Amino acid sequence: MNGHSNGNSSGDTSKPVPLWIAGKEVQTDTTFDVISPATQEKLWSSSSVSAKQALEAIDAAQTAFKTWRYTKPAEIRKILLKAADIMEARQEELASYMQKETGALAGFTGFNISTTVENLRDVAGRPANILGEIPKVSAPGQGAFLFKEPYGVIFGAAPWNAPYILGTRAFLYALAAGNSVILKGSELSPRVFWAIGSVMKEAGLPDGVLSVIYHRPEDAVDVTNAIIESPHIKKVNFTGSTAVGAIYASKAGKELKPVLMELGGKASAIVCEDAEIETAAMQCAMGSFFHAGQVCMATERILVNRKIIDQFAEALKGATEKVYASNGEAPVLVAKATVEKNHKLLSDAVSKGGKVILGDVDAKEDSAYRMRPIIVSDVKKGMDLYYTESFGPSVSLIAVDNDDEAIEIANDTEYGLSGAVFTSNLGRGLKIAKQIDTGAVHINSMSIHDEALLPHGGVKKSGWGRFNAQWGLEEFLKLKTVTYME
Repeated sequence: MNGHSNGNSSGDTSKPVPLWIAGKEVQTDTTFDVISPATQEKLWSSSSVSAKQALEAIDAAQTAFKTWRYTKPAEIRKILLKAADIMEARQEELASYMQKETGALAGFTGFNISTTVENLRDVAGRPANILGEIPKVSAPGQGAFLFKEPYGVIFGAAPWNAPYILGTRAFLYALAAGNSVILKGSELSPRVFWAIGSVMKEAGLPDGVLSVIYHRPEDAVDVTNAIIESPHIKKVNFTGSTAVGAIYASKAGKELKPVLMELGGKASAIVCEDAEIETAAMQCAMGSFFHAGQVCMATERILVNRKIIDQFAEALKGATEKVYASNGEAPVLVAKATVEKNHKLLSDAVSKGGKVILGDVDAKEDSAYRMRPIIVSDVKKGMDLYYTESFGPSVSLIAVDNDDEAIEIANDTEYGLSGAVFTSNLGRGLKIAKQIDTGAVHINSMSIHDEALLPHGGVKKSGWGRFNAQWGLEEFLKLKTVTYME
């Protein structure tokens, strides 16, 4: 594969999406097509990085790290605040890329960009608060310092479903902590990832500190292995499916490199009998079907006290129809395989006694990439839908007799990323939240929640480690002990 620099593509959609390597836009002879999930038509082609080019980007990152690690907090703040301003100024352009490449609706796209801007501004001032310690030691005449230092070159991989938030998150905390980064974006939304690199370049980030790459699906193994095997790569962060995360973690483990993983989920929303039913129903509808359920924090199981199950079911149907099942086109899913997976999960549930209370399991839309929300009641163990993450517009409605049963079901999953509890009694909500084994629980609001000030990450097969705020910075800092004799 050959590559050449292209001065400035300016988002020219008539040309292949370039890579960002060492501050330069690079076009490659090997390309792949990017298809619209909404129309199935070709949007544009994209450059595809080779393993050799990825290693060149790592070499540039290693060189850049030697000076970037000593960059003063004020300069980092200046760059990140400028990046936030640029992203706001280019919001319409950036939104169009995400809508075209992922089929996202305007509301979700706007949420992506505004949250990313908030993250940039929040992190901008945090490097000034990276502090070491001066502990007291036991030996007479001896002292010690604990320094917090950046790792070096970080490899971050981000998915397509919330590309501005997750793409920026994959490098933001590492950069702010003094590391340089290789960001590998999804092949489903390369122009979004190009745009992220473009924003950072325009903001004045020094060349080599961040490279942004993507590749053909068939090159995934060669490129990813080459990157993780590079001796310059010191830590890996990955956001995506649990299945692929396991591959990354395994490879990183073989190379003895630490990882930060944010993976799949099977979030439960627990609705107590004292909940405000209309509010709970609307929040559960949004939590289940936001971005057609293509969110790792999406609500997949709604566990409702049996005393109010009928009333809640009607309210949930009404809320879903009001917001998501209008007379317009069915929501777009980025992959046809996800639609097929959801129909298979739903058909299995119905064949084993599940009851569809909203939607049509057998409905055929005018596109294999579209699917309307479906709610299934009486879901139980033995149905594939009970345990499997649907990552689509399907949700299970399950009646429970008490809080203990709800907690038991909520914990009966290999995942643990997010959850929700609805009750008019805060103490009861906190008691339940403390017993759910998950990274986050949201009382009286939907399971989808991500903001700059709060740590984000999971437990069990939803991953480990945390993004956001000071917790995100700490993930990319290592401790060094230095002692001295007076």
